Amino acid sequence: MKKTIEDFELKGKKVIIRCDFNVPIQDGIIIDDTRIRESLKTIQYAIDHHAKVILLSHLGRIKEKDDLVKNSLKPVANRLSQLLNQNVIFFPQTRGAESIISTMKEQDVVLLENTRYEDLDGKKESSNNQELGKYWASLGDIFINDAFGTIHRNHASNVGIASFLPSGIGFLVEKELKVLSTLNHPERPYVVILGGAKVSDKIGVIQNLVNQADQILIGGAMAFTFLKAKNLEVGKSLVEEDYLSFCKEMLEKYPHKIILPEDVVVSKTMDKDSFSQTKNIKDFESDDIGLDLGMQTVDAMKQILQKAKTVVWNGPLGYYEIEKYQVSSREILKFLTDLSIYTILGGGDIVALCEQLGFKDKISHASTGGGATLEYLEGKKLPGLEVIQEQ
Repeated sequence: MKKTIEDFELKGKKVIIRCDFNVPIQDGIIIDDTRIRESLKTIQYAIDHHAKVILLSHLGRIKEKDDLVKNSLKPVANRLSQLLNQNVIFFPQTRGAESIISTMKEQDVVLLENTRYEDLDGKKESSNNQELGKYWASLGDIFINDAFGTIHRNHASNVGIASFLPSGIGFLVEKELKVLSTLNHPERPYVVILGGAKVSDKIGVIQNLVNQADQILIGGAMAFTFLKAKNLEVGKSLVEEDYLSFCKEMLEKYPHKIILPEDVVVSKTMDKDSFSQTKNIKDFESDDIGLDLGMQTVDAMKQILQKAKTVVWNGPLGYYEIEKYQVSSREILKFLTDLSIYTILGGGDIVALCEQLGFKDKISHASTGGGATLEYLEGKKLPGLEVIQEQ
């Protein structure tokens, strides 16, 4: 068991909390503050226990100087001030905050600028530069990692700092790990739904889960690489040619475990106004593009899911950016929530779509970290967690 924030005496201590404030921002306005709100329990606990709270987070990627402006955490500091009902002091740099921190009183909160500003010159954050991790650690007495979304990354702001300070996890990371640990001994039948665009993103997950899950339902654009591996015509649908042999091998080894679509909604172009129709997978024309699952496939999935006791779902089933290709995802989300089937959504696009469609509060658990969840499902070790002290 890893130490948690509750294992430390916080009063008067400078507590560095690594949060995940990687929220969508347009023109300085936060579009979705879910990740900020998910961090509040840990931050508030530190405040209530009279800590001096120092917050770190990344936001987006920093590749050129223009990214510095659009990926500043200043809007996050403003939103945090509202949500915590107290002033959050924003320090607009990643270094040099010693004077502000030295004058902090108990229950004060300081947010430093985007940790990935350090990536503009040599990727110091993303490469876990030891000097940077040691510097950030020098600002505090205790380190708490509450950023599940980056816990699979070996970065200076998580692994680096934790290497130099007493460390624990926050409530959000604790909750995520508790939910994911149920998959070590899941209630069965255990069904996995895999969507999204690419097989290549999910090879490790498929290889690991094909031995654990009772069935794996394949949707999204990745289904067409599997279908082509069966020598079916898939028109101009997205196919990863380099992974056809992998898909063929999986289908030959596990013919009754991996379930593919029976029918698909196709169109000639990926345009919201283009004519679309449902076709059997054997009736594809050479210029068809598969963009969603058909209702025959949805009904077949429902038959399997109806008996399931545990469901894990990663990736939308259709080209969800266009509303008319959200139908299969919406139908399956409604089905799972209506029947209260224990369902874990594995972060990323499927969680965003779930919220957009109004199912977020009805689903058992929507993970805040897509990449971290996938790596957990692959059976990989999570560097940001491995470095945390044991109880």
